Amino acid sequence: MRFDYHMHFEYGDYDETWTQGFFTAAAAHGLDEIGVSEHTHTFPEFERLYREDLVLDDSPVGKFQRQWLVTNKFKHTLADYFDFMARLGKNHAVKIGIEVCNFRDQGAVKKILDAWNFDYRIGSVHFLWGWGYDAAKLSDEWNNHDLHAIWDEYAAQVELLAQSGNYDILGHPFNIRLFKNFPTFDVTEHMERVAVALKRANMAIDVNTGTLYRYPVAEISPYADFMKVAAAYELPITINSDAHRPEDCGKFFEQAADYVRGFGYKKIARFSKRARELVDLT
Repeated sequence: MRFDYHMHFEYGDYDETWTQGFFTAAAAHGLDEIGVSEHTHTFPEFERLYREDLVLDDSPVGKFQRQWLVTNKFKHTLADYFDFMARLGKNHAVKIGIEVCNFRDQGAVKKILDAWNFDYRIGSVHFLWGWGYDAAKLSDEWNNHDLHAIWDEYAAQVELLAQSGNYDILGHPFNIRLFKNFPTFDVTEHMERVAVALKRANMAIDVNTGTLYRYPVAEISPYADFMKVAAAYELPITINSDAHRPEDCGKFFEQAADYVRGFGYKKIARFSKRARELVDLT
């Protein structure tokens, strides 16, 4: 079977004509079902957490992130989302998920998430020390940080996400490689920390093609070194496009399937109401 569980409607709106394109692309790639995983910055329920965690001062990072927070953000409630997904579900095989940032207050996150019946939850590291490191317009900020400290903090943030028990999948593992800031030091310890945390939390990993076609690194996440570790720890996987536009749903699925088979994977994780089953990858 084939699924794509990581995609977002944020560049359009809750409009069935526009979202139909995701299902059309899914059919072209032979997907059996898709899942939508809206970013938490879609929902006003999470706005306080962003304002508490992000750098919002008068530094270049703060100025950019202040503008980012008021651009196409917090425009639909979770109730709006579930209502719209229920409409889509009448005509399509679609699961309802969410992608949650690495907020410090995971207790507050739990209270929000537990009120809704998601099929799966993706936890993703999107900021370090309040800096949205995956934003292209903030790429110069990489020069202000020690790369070893970045890798250490990334592993620590994954550990916090995993320890919270809030998530089923780790989004785009090790996307700290996005802008080709590659370490020259041994990162085995960092990979092991992440794998151990995910194993203890019974989480799967998001094999994500978005980093192949949307970022300078042009590679599937997680990169090969961590895929070897993930396979050794028998971490389950999903294969996803991280599509933000309809035509990108399922993009490079076939290439990703060949990629994971190279590490011995023959099954992928399917989710329903947060229950996971492993099914044959076709």
